[in-house]
Amino acid sequence: MADTNAPVILDAALETTTPLHIKADSILNALASAVVVVDSENRICRVNQAAEQLFRGSAAYLCGQQIEKLMPKDSPVLALLEQARRFRSVVAEYDVTLETPRIGTHSIDAQASCIPEDPGAVAVVIQLRSIAEKINNQLNHMGAARSVTAMAAMLAHEVKNPLSGIRGAAQLLERSLNDEDKQLTRLIRDEADRIVGLVDRMEVFSDRTPLQREPVNIHKVLDRVQRLAETGFATHVRFQNVFDPSLPPVWGNHDQLVQIFLNLVKNAAEAVGSVGGEITIGTAYSQGVRFALPGADTRVHLPLTVWIRDNGPGIADDMKNYLFDAFVTSKPKGSGLGLALVAKIVGDHGGVIEFDSIPGRTVFRVMLPMAKGERDDD
Repeated sequence: MADTNAPVILDAALETTTPLHIKADSILNALASAVVVVDSENRICRVNQAAEQLFRGSAAYLCGQQIEKLMPKDSPVLALLEQARRFRSVVAEYDVTLETPRIGTHSIDAQASCIPEDPGAVAVVIQLRSIAEKINNQLNHMGAARSVTAMAAMLAHEVKNPLSGIRGAAQLLERSLNDEDKQLTRLIRDEADRIVGLVDRMEVFSDRTPLQREPVNIHKVLDRVQRLAETGFATHVRFQNVFDPSLPPVWGNHDQLVQIFLNLVKNAAEAVGSVGGEITIGTAYSQGVRFALPGADTRVHLPLTVWIRDNGPGIADDMKNYLFDAFVTSKPKGSGLGLALVAKIVGDHGGVIEFDSIPGRTVFRVMLPMAKGERDDD
């Protein structure tokens, strides 16, 4: 016989005589989405197991803490909490960035709703974006890099040789021309040289030599990149670092990793302008992603994340789908090859690159494999 004094679930859809605390725990812990309940003072008072995994802490550790300690003050999740309280309704935001030193960076969907029985209390549901999106984006970026590689190989063979003949013919013509006509042959030579220079810049994409990889301390790479930036193109920028000191080595090529992040930091420095510019460089270890690369027999684990964030005006919406394509640029004098090269090198490492951008906040994230024999928490 059921205990008539035990509390019961009031929701008609879940009405039962099972004690509330047992039923609620079972339901919450069965959810794949992270659920965090905060009181009117934004103190965490309940979490489910998915939230414990997401924030890397037990319920005993998380409960009683201010939720502001788990995420930055400008986090969209905190804004959702206030909106839910203000409008006394369910509010949601999709494809936003949750970024903290503790958990790294994640793309999430978030929903916040008030709890009628407890004024001021809010339940937040956080759903990690599908990893299929990351894989799809990376395949698009790899496709763009492959198209540039094919173009570079074609240009090197089909364009440079004829240009060499054209330039040589112009030089021969100069011997029999007057000074006025020689200006035309010089123009031919200069333009031929300019095209050769463009092809030379493209030839880096056609390099098919095997990538020489070894364990690399990514923080040493980032320190070098930051020093180069601070003494060169980014003297006007204020840098911040949010590093996970326990990060294992990356399985990669030191010089090419420097090139990746130097390009990303240079773009960020150019985006923030000359006054009030800030760039944050961060690292994190997360569960990562696993997916099969073309021609690979096993799935690649990518638990190491490096992110570059700036407070510039953001990337124009009409450029976001083509940002890693060759010759796509918003810079008046840009070649449009920098991010295409970044995508190629990241792909050569078996990694993933993605970005989020809104006015005042642009984040590029590079996910890379760790060195063989290091920890594997999956």
